[in-house]
Amino acid sequence: MSETDDRPMLAVRLDNLFKTVRPKGKHWTNAEVAEELKRANPELKVGGVYLSQLRTGKRSNPSPDLLAALARFFGVSVAYFFDDQVAESVLSEIAAIEALRQAGVRAVAMRAAGMRKENLEAITTIMDQYRQLQGLPPVDDSSEPE
Repeated sequence: MSETDDRPMLAVRLDNLFKTVRPKGKHWTNAEVAEELKRANPELKVGGVYLSQLRTGKRSNPSPDLLAALARFFGVSVAYFFDDQVAESVLSEIAAIEALRQAGVRAVAMRAAGMRKENLEAITTIMDQYRQLQGLPPVDDSSEPE
């Protein structure tokens, strides 16, 4: 979130989901998400305009059922909307997924799958050298599982 963003945290976090998470591989409009939510939960009262208002901060008190439905739709925990640690974890995962979407990154990852650890370390070293040559920042993968 940028320091100049004065929207409520719920609005910022919901907007981030719309902008970065792609259920079924596509970006969804407010109206499309509302329709999907109502299809999955017919008694839920939601529309595209209301979702837009939640994303901009013009409305800020969605029902628990709506928050649960939004969390399910975007594949996150409801805690994402309220808990800073959960939100940070989700945003990190989203960033990693977005990096994989970039042209060529997925192809590299698919080729690396199943390779021996020592081969992956050699490839990683080469990639780090190329990142440095291009002026890109180093990758901190110290929190990655072994």
